[in-house]
Amino acid sequence: MFIPSLDLSDSSQNSLHTAIGYIGTALLSNATVEDIKALIHQTGSTGYWAPANNFEEAIQLWDAGIYKVVFPASIYSDLKDELKDIPEDRIALSASTDASFSPDVLFDTSAVVITMDTACQQLLEQKAFLDSAREWMKTLLPQGGSRRVVIDLKHNTSLDTIRSLQKAGLDTLVKASQLTSTLEPTNNQINIGEAFMANATTDRSDGLFATLVVDELNNALGLVYSSVHSVSESIRTGQGVFQSRARGLWYKGATSGATQTLKHVDYDCDGDALRFIVEQHGAGFCHLNTRTCFGSDTGLTGLQKTLQDRKVNAPQGSYTSRLFNDPQLLRSKIMEEAEELCDATDKDEIAWEAADLIYFALTKCVGAGVTLADIEKNLDKKARKITRRAGNAKPKWSAPAPAPAPAQAAPVPPPKTDGRIQMEKYSLDSISKEKQAELLLRPIIDSTEITNRVTPIMKDVRERGDKALIDLTKKFDRVELTTPTVKAPFPPELMQLDPKTKAAIDQAYANIYKFHDAQMDRETLVVETMPGVVCSRFARPIERVGLYVPGGTAVLPSTTLMLGIPAKVAGCSEIVIATPPRPDGSVVPEVMYVAHKVGATHIVLAGGAQAVAAMAYGTETVPKVDKICGPGNQYVTAAKMLAQNDTSCLVSIDMPAGPSEVLVIADKNCNPAYVAADLLSQAEHGADSQVVLLAVDLSDDELTAIENQVHDQAMQLPRVDIIRQSIPKSYSLRVKTLEQATEFSNNYAPEHLILHIDNARDLVQHITNAGSVFVGAYSPESMGDYASGTNHTLPTYGYSRMYSGVNTLTFVKHITSQELTADGLDKLGDSVMQLAAIEGLDAHRNAVAIRVADIRK
Repeated sequence: MFIPSLDLSDSSQNSLHTAIGYIGTALLSNATVEDIKALIHQTGSTGYWAPANNFEEAIQLWDAGIYKVVFPASIYSDLKDELKDIPEDRIALSASTDASFSPDVLFDTSAVVITMDTACQQLLEQKAFLDSAREWMKTLLPQGGSRRVVIDLKHNTSLDTIRSLQKAGLDTLVKASQLTSTLEPTNNQINIGEAFMANATTDRSDGLFATLVVDELNNALGLVYSSVHSVSESIRTGQGVFQSRARGLWYKGATSGATQTLKHVDYDCDGDALRFIVEQHGAGFCHLNTRTCFGSDTGLTGLQKTLQDRKVNAPQGSYTSRLFNDPQLLRSKIMEEAEELCDATDKDEIAWEAADLIYFALTKCVGAGVTLADIEKNLDKKARKITRRAGNAKPKWSAPAPAPAPAQAAPVPPPKTDGRIQMEKYSLDSISKEKQAELLLRPIIDSTEITNRVTPIMKDVRERGDKALIDLTKKFDRVELTTPTVKAPFPPELMQLDPKTKAAIDQAYANIYKFHDAQMDRETLVVETMPGVVCSRFARPIERVGLYVPGGTAVLPSTTLMLGIPAKVAGCSEIVIATPPRPDGSVVPEVMYVAHKVGATHIVLAGGAQAVAAMAYGTETVPKVDKICGPGNQYVTAAKMLAQNDTSCLVSIDMPAGPSEVLVIADKNCNPAYVAADLLSQAEHGADSQVVLLAVDLSDDELTAIENQVHDQAMQLPRVDIIRQSIPKSYSLRVKTLEQATEFSNNYAPEHLILHIDNARDLVQHITNAGSVFVGAYSPESMGDYASGTNHTLPTYGYSRMYSGVNTLTFVKHITSQELTADGLDKLGDSVMQLAAIEGLDAHRNAVAIRVADIRK
């Protein structure tokens, strides 16, 4: 068959991604891991190949979803030991013309891509080469399947070349720049459908090909016929298009509405039968209005169809309808059936209990818009990964008979790609006091497992310093460093920004600096508590501070501003910034620029617990700090807590942290679009973000208007997959009065509180617990996150009851002093001596007594 060679850095080839995805296999070039993930997400194909020059790079590609990694034959012998546990069908080689087919070169691999300068006809005349290739391809893979030889002729090819090489048993690599989905190609281009069908064979006189049409679960829908024209049209349109022997080209469902979305097309091992994998719409494939030509669905697909029908048209009193409308009942049944399955012993009982569990689990999936096809896609993605977790049970489940544990948040489902994006809905009048209390809680985090993972990382960095930091960065970030630290002054070429970005950062810097400079405690407090007794209090900067700036799913120069500016204002003499490196080992230029502006002395090229450990204990190149500030995931938080509790390193932290959160109070006069935008701005942070809407006396239509805006706006956002996970776990709560909303908000103690109400400023005086308040319709959270001047590093998880957000005073400590005159000591001395005597601290009493005796002589 032919294999497209797709250059992901060439934007002119973007229009071909979907069409090439239908045939599945393609050799990618100039592709980053993120590019590959995006392509797989777009096309659904997991059959791509990609080149790698070392084992670490290959691991990243396999884990990203690449099927075959192609290594240069010249280095493969050096990698053989590292690859010994990798299945052969995941490994391919690339070689030049002079490669032989001896075991010493090819080893145990599944394919080889050979680049040749010769023309096709010259290649076909090389009998020794062809005999060696065929001999090698005869040996089947241990897992089943044949080995493949792919020829890259360097120059433009043709359909005749593809056919000729196929007759010799060889595959052809074709540059995507030469391909098109247009039915009438020009300028030496080749239609993708025609190239695909160049390898198919048929013994029919009419030239048609038998075609099995299946759904995404590989269930047969029916048997049809295809032609080269119909296949090309199907790839061009992305629909099920076939060849009717009576009516010509047949666009499935054009008249009945039972259309098909094309997912994949391939042929069998002999190339004489096609398979179309489609998503079937409408009543079904068959003209008898059944989903298949072989009758109705049964088994899991039949159960899924029943549940999907029940979700839309549930009969009165239906138990399935009750499950859809009562998440707590459904959760309880899943837990109950899982336990019964674990306790089952004989074959029939296990099958019975497994069927029950699958019913309830699939009900949850259908309720959330997740299909069996979505589940299978996730299984396929996981099967592509090479890196494996240890697979140990969480401590909660590892004991033989665990005691009842506090309720935890339900496991996060895989990201959905369809269905309405909607929050849970409650009304304060219709829920119990217990439910109200439950809504105030955040998901319970069992930190035992995380702490167990973080502790050895901290110990490793403490004992091995920079070497541990470099090794851990290679392991977790897949980046090889020669040194883990960049020291000021920072090279100007590493912080080059476009003028617009630089101006935005400079504007934000000015506002944040102005607000935090105003917070600085520069005056010494002096109080004469009684004649001759003067007490004072004055501020001094914490000398050495470490600032953690996350990487992960977003670039965060804003966090660098929010942490670095107050440290600079406070006068900290040493500012160390830790942030994960980019794949090339560099720092994000925006972060580097801000680090320069705030006067940072060091940048640590590391993330996670290892970065915290480096700042807490110090290494050969990372200075030990006195305080660590900044947000991060659960591993970062656990590392900060462990460091604070380790008296040997003497370091403090800003505050505990949990997932980001927002609470919005909205009344009848709010703008639904603004409210939805504020909810989504927080929901896109992560799958565990907490989003709450308090709807004050809103009608059904008014609340629906906000819900519609949430869905519509979310669908336009690049991070919609994250929002699909966070919004369904969030909720709206209808309340009658503003007083009820205020009471609930103060009890919830949100990180961000946004007031979409009339006279919003008047409510601020009644707010007792919140990290930061955004007052009125024109004060979106984004302004505080970036540039209004307030700090965005705020207490989460309800900690705003007792913690402030990061501010200038976070980076200073206060020292008190007292000065007494002889007269003051004389007047106060008797009280102090009496109190010391009561406590039995005679040395304390004596320190006063000997002075008072001299004064009173």
